[in-house]
Amino acid sequence: MFKLGKLTDYGTVLMTALALDTSRLQTAQDLATRTHLALPTVAKLLKLLGKAQLVESTRGAHGGYRLGRPPARITVADIVSALEGPIALTQCSIHLGGCGIESHCGVRANWRIINDAIRSALEAVTLEQMCRP
Repeated sequence: MFKLGKLTDYGTVLMTALALDTSRLQTAQDLATRTHLALPTVAKLLKLLGKAQLVESTRGAHGGYRLGRPPARITVADIVSALEGPIALTQCSIHLGGCGIESHCGVRANWRIINDAIRSALEAVTLEQMCRP
């Protein structure tokens, strides 16, 4: 079965929580409470999402987290890439030279077509859309 990792699923939940209230900074503890995720998991996700500039942090007594850009400008593909790395169903979908049978493979081009379709689908859905019921 092809599926995204649990952290990516949780990261999407976390990003949605941030998108639903962009008027203020939100603490990691507040986000953990709102999303029913463990605080260490939220902290890990915020660090990874911050590294990808999807989330901004402000330190201090009145600090917290907010989205790095408007929800309409963040795609599900952005979140997946930040937490999983490049979107690739197979090694050869994004890199040449990673497979021992690459020079004799007759399906590599088709995997690229499939990979591009999935990436396009993830890029077509914004965080703003994910916030809708």
